[in-house]
Amino acid sequence: MNPILPRNFFMADGEAHVYGGRLYLVGSTDISGNKNYCSGEYHIWSTDDPRLVNWVDHGVVFRNTPDDPTVSWAPNALLYAPDIAFKNGRYYLYICGSNRFEAVASSERIEGPYTDVRKIVHADGDSIDPTVFVDDNGQAYYLWGQFHLRGAKLKDNMAEIDESTLTDNILTEQEHGFHEGASLRKINGKYYIVYTDISRGRATCMSYAVSDKPLGPYKKGGVIIDNTGCDPQTWNNHGSIQSFGGKWFVFYHRSSQNSRTSRRMCAEPIEILPDGSIPEVKMTSNGADDEINAFGEIDASLACRMMGDLYITPDSEHPGFEFLKNCGPGNRTEAWAEYRTVDFGDGAKTISVKARGSGEVILMTERDGRIASICFDLDKSETKTAKLDVIPKGKQTVWLLFKGRGMDVFSFSFRAKSE
Repeated sequence: MNPILPRNFFMADGEAHVYGGRLYLVGSTDISGNKNYCSGEYHIWSTDDPRLVNWVDHGVVFRNTPDDPTVSWAPNALLYAPDIAFKNGRYYLYICGSNRFEAVASSERIEGPYTDVRKIVHADGDSIDPTVFVDDNGQAYYLWGQFHLRGAKLKDNMAEIDESTLTDNILTEQEHGFHEGASLRKINGKYYIVYTDISRGRATCMSYAVSDKPLGPYKKGGVIIDNTGCDPQTWNNHGSIQSFGGKWFVFYHRSSQNSRTSRRMCAEPIEILPDGSIPEVKMTSNGADDEINAFGEIDASLACRMMGDLYITPDSEHPGFEFLKNCGPGNRTEAWAEYRTVDFGDGAKTISVKARGSGEVILMTERDGRIASICFDLDKSETKTAKLDVIPKGKQTVWLLFKGRGMDVFSFSFRAKSE
């Protein structure tokens, strides 16, 4: 399901790596409802589940807070996007922060704790968002930057840049749409940088560029995923690509709670075609897992795209749950929530929606169009059921359209035609 981590954890800027047959994720940590990007802690999560459903939280692996200022020269800086690399029998955690510091800490275990914090000289204080890549011959590379990407070889101690190899403008905003958030991988002998792309007007895209050399020159390939529509206030995207269990995935984040923050980690399967290109994929509600079962209760907050004034918010009456708030057009021409993909099997005959407020919920499916509607006019939540005008079958995208002053929608489900 998307998001892939538990609902009470907010990870952005996710870097995915495989070590010892497990998939590990590290990223920055947002705080629910906090308007600031990130916090003073990094967590690492891991899984051996190819569906990316069951995860283990290895806890806080690095902290920089007023009570525990691990980065001595930047004690109050929030921790922005990290990365991890392995070399010489040690794991290296690359760190950046809100005052543009850049540093590295290390550990004998990927789960940390990470200590021995050192500045990345010539990068510290310069910009944000480091990515580190160790090539097949053991040579490590360090790339970082916002608006224009720079990079260099790392010396064997994994903390010092080889100045003689320093390369500027590896990616630029003008040529590649580069905004920030580079992540470097090697695939079939080619070097791929996945990065935050602003060329569609906001930094909601993750695109890729390809080169024969780690430090370029790079040619832009295209967009991999765009999180436009995940929240009314969404602004940025940042993540990585990684193969696991014989498949490639893109890991990306999406905003929630009507803010640019409160971001969650999501994943989608991707293809790398024989010519090396990566086709763009859409956000889904099921992610790397199987399609959503139409005949179980579907959490309304699993909407992968939304239009109107609605947004995902915590349910104060039921901790750990969320719902779609303010489901109505507001000042917009339309309002809807999209669920990609729902499996109807041999067909469904009714829909039930749990909601409160005043308005109409209209059901549409990818192949059948409008097939049902339900009206609500109560201050407390209730579940109403309607017969479907057409029997939807198979796997389809589903939309809930909303009309009225604005409702809160909690969940919906279907009954099979065979019942």
